[in-house]
This record gives sequence, C-alpha cells and structure tokens, in this order.
Amino acid sequence: MTDRWALAPAEDGGVEIAPLGPDGLPTGPVRREADLGEAVRGRPEVARWVWRSTAEVYPRLLATGVRVERCYDIEDAETLLLGHEGRHGEPRSAAAALARLRRLPVPPDPPQRAAEPGSQSPLFEPQAVHLPLADLVEVYADQQRRHDATAHPERMRLLTAAESAGMLVAAEMNRAGLPWSAEAHRGVLHELLGERYAGGGEPRRLAELADEVSAAFGRRVRPDLPADVIKAFAQAGIKIRSTRRWEIESLDHPAVKPLVEYKKLYRIWVAHGWSWLQDWVRDGRFRPEFLAGGTVTGRWVTNGGGGLQIPKVIRRAVVADPGWRLVVADADQMEPRVLAAISRDPGLMEVAGRETDLYQSVSDRAFSGDRAQAKLAVLGAVYGQTSGDGLKNLAALRRRFPRAVAYVDEAARAGEEGRLVRTWLGRTCPPAAGASDAAEEAGIPVPDAEDEPAGGAGPQEWVPGYASTNARARGRFARNFVVQGSAADWALLLLAALRRTCADMAAELVFFQHDEVIVHCPEEESEAVVTAIREAAELAGRLTFGETPVRFPFTTAVVESYADAK
Repeated sequence: MTDRWALAPAEDGGVEIAPLGPDGLPTGPVRREADLGEAVRGRPEVARWVWRSTAEVYPRLLATGVRVERCYDIEDAETLLLGHEGRHGEPRSAAAALARLRRLPVPPDPPQRAAEPGSQSPLFEPQAVHLPLADLVEVYADQQRRHDATAHPERMRLLTAAESAGMLVAAEMNRAGLPWSAEAHRGVLHELLGERYAGGGEPRRLAELADEVSAAFGRRVRPDLPADVIKAFAQAGIKIRSTRRWEIESLDHPAVKPLVEYKKLYRIWVAHGWSWLQDWVRDGRFRPEFLAGGTVTGRWVTNGGGGLQIPKVIRRAVVADPGWRLVVADADQMEPRVLAAISRDPGLMEVAGRETDLYQSVSDRAFSGDRAQAKLAVLGAVYGQTSGDGLKNLAALRRRFPRAVAYVDEAARAGEEGRLVRTWLGRTCPPAAGASDAAEEAGIPVPDAEDEPAGGAGPQEWVPGYASTNARARGRFARNFVVQGSAADWALLLLAALRRTCADMAAELVFFQHDEVIVHCPEEESEAVVTAIREAAELAGRLTFGETPVRFPFTTAVVESYADAK
C-alpha cells in the first residue's frame, strides 16, 4: 500500500484523490469523493499528501478538525526548482508548470491578494488556478525528475520537504493565532499616548509633542510630514536629507528631542494603535497571515497586520491564557554557527561546538579577548562590512578562520559576477537580486522601526537610496544569502521537528520570526516544550548540515507575557 496520495479539490466542492508511486505517477485509479475533510480523515495511513497549494487546501482541512502529518506543495516546489534552474521570476503556479511541460503559452500567476482582518482565505483564489488531478500529477512527476537533475538531489528534496512542512506550520499558526490581551494593549496605548480625541485625531500626547516641536521652530510645523520638518530645519540653518532618527538625533536644536519622541509614538499609534487593535485582534488572538518562504532567502513574512514587526513595548499585550505559558526561544548567535557548518572551517566549527559564548571564544582566539571586536568581525564577514575597521577585523578573522571567510568571499564574487548562489540545501539566489531586497537581507543599514511606513511588509520594501542594482550590492547580498538562507533552511527543519513533538501535546506553535519561536502551552507542559525545542534544534542541525560539532543552542524563557522574555 502506498503512503503517498495526490489530492485536488474539484470545482463543485468535491475532491479527487489517487495513490502515487515513487516516480510520482498514479498506482491506482483516480477516486472522487464528495467531502475534502472526510477523504483525508478516512485515510490515516497516508503519510504525505501531494497537492497544488497548502494555502488552498489546509485551512479547509483545519476548519473540519483534520490535521495532516506531511504534505508536498507543488507550487512551492516549483518556486524552488525554478530558482535552482536559474529561472527565478517565471510564473510558478501549477498551471504555468503544466504549460511549460506541454510547451504551451505560459499563463501569468494570479495576483496576490491583500490580507483582510480576520480573513482565513487562501493567498491565491483557487478558482483562478484550478487543475484536475491528472494534470497536477503530471506536474508532480516532472518535478521528481527535476529534483534528480539538481546538483545535490537529496539536499534539494529535503529543502522541498522542509518548505512544505513550513507551509503546514504557517497554516496552523494562522488558525491558532497569537494570544493577545486587548485590555493590556489598550493600557499600553493609554500610558504612552494619553486620551483619544473624538474624530480619530491624534491622541493627547502626540498633540502635546507636536506643539513642542512647533514652539521650538517658532512656527506651526507638522512633525508627521517630513517635507515640513526638513523645511523648518532649513529655515533654522540646518540642512538635513531626511527625518530618520539616526540623522536628526545628533542635531543641536530644541526641536530634536520632542521630534524624536513624536516619531516613536506616532509609529506606535499608526501601526499598532486602537484601529489596529480593532482590525486584527479577535477573541483574544492576533491573526496575521504568516507566509512561509516569503523572501528570497526563505525567511517568513506576514501578509497584513505587521506580525513580524511587533514593537517591544506592545509585546506586553502578548499574554498567555489563564493556566498557560509562553515558551519563547531565541537561537543564540545563529549566523556564525551556520557559517561554521556550511564552510566546514575546522577552527570555527570547534568554537561553535563549545558550551561557552561563541563571540567570546572567537575573541580569545583572534582578538585578544575583545568580544565586541570579535562580534563586529564575524558579522562584518557575513554582511559585507569590508571598509575601515571592518577590513582590519576581517583580516584578523581570515588568519584564524580562513575557510569560513573564503566561503563568504566566494559567494560575494559569484554574486558580483552574476552567477547563481545557493544555500547548503539548494535554495538559489537570483543573479540580479533587487537592491532593496539585498539591503534588507544583507544588513545594509535600514531605518529604525519607528521610521518605517506603517502597514508595509517590512524594511525590504522600503529602503530609500538603494534604487539601483549594481555588482557590489549583489555581491553583498550573495555573501549574506548563503548564511541567512542556510539559516532559514535549518529553521524550517526545526519547526517541522517541533511541530511533530507538539502534535502529541496541547501545546501549539503561535509565532515564528527568523530565529525566534513561541509555543503556547499549558503550564505543566512548559518544561517538556523547552526540551522539545532543544532536541528539535539538534535534529535540525544534523538533518541540514550533516554530522558536525556545531551546536545550535536556544535561550528559552517560560513567561506569561512576551515582554517578560527579553
């Protein structure tokens, strides 16, 4: 009996299913059933379901109380395979893949919808990309052949499986929601912003700060309008290019202090104020739409709600249910540990395998015990800071850890030359990544959180001054991509392992961001969850990078409020 079945929802609400063999082709007839949930629930022996899109199918299954262990997301696999083949940006829908396979005109991908508060509908409208099961299976079988043609087929298959697992985790997190106390949130807003005025105008504290800014300039100035602020400073004899905090906070002018405070509070009011609370929090849960693999490096994003941009002060509203706890886990010094694993540098792997602080260990070997310099050197190597003190630090790092530095140097050269660059498992960086993506992912300085526009998907969509793509920017992006992308691959396997353990508990994954995960669980399960996170990290390290001495430890905290974890 096969343990892999294909599934395709029918346009009339039914479902088509069929068993598959190792080559991806059907081993039995296509069967038609009237109900999606019953079709899956009635086959607990199926280890992996193959379907077009997790976003289309899995929320519907979860709504009927059906959980699946594993899946294969055809459209996500198509994205990964297109990237590996150097065809990044081509349409990635199953319909497009089928058209390419049959040498027919390739349809464009359906437009991505904007998330709506409280919406649990799939990212793409299913009726726009519906394919019968026979067509989906044809695409799936071709994808199996394409996996075999990659440079490291087993790694690529693992990446595809990990990405599909991430899609399941994201759907479950979307359904569970992040525990959120509206009462605590309103308390924070009142504490910071004061009373709300009728008509939706600025709250009291912002109005007071706006008056202070105007008084400092001697005329009425709108601090929420950058052009007005720049003009006011110019009239005061001070030329500035923008109103970002790092540019104005060092100025010698009485308007600076209230202006900086205004910008900080204005960001909170617009991005996480009363209107946001009303739109995005329902029944004690905040439900942003988590999207696995939303960036080139594989990092996640959220569609709506700014779920990955929760300010520290607002985290006081993330509160566990009565009798439950939040287990908040942060990966320790992930970038240098991943660099050690992918470069196979003996010295850095030995350092990354110690129980002691990694940066301190690096400093003892290469920087005379100066931990701060060691940290700057390691992160400079990853992010491409190779001028000034960064160049001197890099030279010291290269003497002690030559293979590690050579690894990212080669990635940077490949990026500059327009070659494809891959993570350890095979996720591929396009040869001409957008400069704004490169800036966000490669560590080029971007505005502070309070300087970002509210409601956006993150700083990768808003990096003024990086409008052009050049070889150096691509090189910096590629240098960082091999580390950050490999870290994202590892994180997916961590989530998959943790999800499997939590399946036997009441605990639920409720938040994930780059190198941080939050599990909501009954208080009596909290220690078991801490153990599960540690074991999942170890397993993910072995699965992703093979047997190395590198450790991937987490700092964990069992708390009632997210704010107490920091």
